[in-house]
Amino acid sequence: MPRFVFFLGAMLALSLAVVGPVTAEVSEFVMEVGTVAPSGSPWAAQLKRFKKEVQEATGGRLKVKLRLGRGNERSLARRVQMGSMQAFAGSVGGMSSIVREVNVIEAPYVFPSFAAADKALDTPEVTELVKEVLSKRGLVFGIWAENGYRSYFSKQKIRKPGDMRGIRFRSQESLVHVETYEAFGATPVPIDNGNTLMGFQTGVVAGFDTTPLFAMAGSWYQGLKEGVRHIFLSRPCYQPALLVYSKKWFETLPPDFQKIITNIDHELTVWGRQQVRQVEPVLLKNLGRYGYDIHDPSAEEIAPFRAAQKDVPDRVAKEMGPAGVELLKAIRKTM
Repeated sequence: MPRFVFFLGAMLALSLAVVGPVTAEVSEFVMEVGTVAPSGSPWAAQLKRFKKEVQEATGGRLKVKLRLGRGNERSLARRVQMGSMQAFAGSVGGMSSIVREVNVIEAPYVFPSFAAADKALDTPEVTELVKEVLSKRGLVFGIWAENGYRSYFSKQKIRKPGDMRGIRFRSQESLVHVETYEAFGATPVPIDNGNTLMGFQTGVVAGFDTTPLFAMAGSWYQGLKEGVRHIFLSRPCYQPALLVYSKKWFETLPPDFQKIITNIDHELTVWGRQQVRQVEPVLLKNLGRYGYDIHDPSAEEIAPFRAAQKDVPDRVAKEMGPAGVELLKAIRKTM
């Protein structure tokens, strides 16, 4: 055998001995989860439990890396859709920038109570419809989470719809939120999460709607500084959150890993909701200490707000197309 051929054969044998067969399977996967939720929030606690459960179920072969307090929801959701990040955990409002049909979930007064929201979102027909619209946009459904009921934070006192006329309110970048404000004659100004606090501080807007949880977690309560500040607990829109995966990345996973991350025990969702609901009274008490005048309206006071917004759910659903109409119909069937 020529010396050169013998040398090449020896080198090839040595390389295979060192690195193993070139067809060896990848033994470790990484899931980077982007979220605006800060450390210490109920969302972060739920995600930490998710991380623990996934890593234990996969024997540590799927590593979950939580990126808390990152960017804004719209950009994070788009990164996951494109496949440059593996997972996004955020509000349905943030998700609606790329999956328009889910706007109907946050339409005003669709869910009369937490119990009604839980029943609807946990109904297989509703969840399957959400999975379908996500899949068409390159996303895979993971689990539900919660932000809670949104209410109005403002410099002006609000007691009736006319009190909001002409006021510039920060709106989430979501069609349903814009139309909700317009129903009152208010002026919605869509601003992403990352620039919202600056919008308050510079006077671009004079109010906003969000949950007590996010007002505190995002430090938005600090934005309305001058004079007496008001919270009108109208609770028109229930805002769930969700965890979704990049479909591009998901399809690279072994089938058993796919099954694990799409079949997380429902108890984690129930637990996450409980954390948000238990902390809200404490958050409201703290907001009162920070100088907010908090008004919890009666049913009679809420009635004109409901009347002004009664056409918004169906109008938004129609604008979302057949899938939006079908999703709203499925939700209403659970009531």
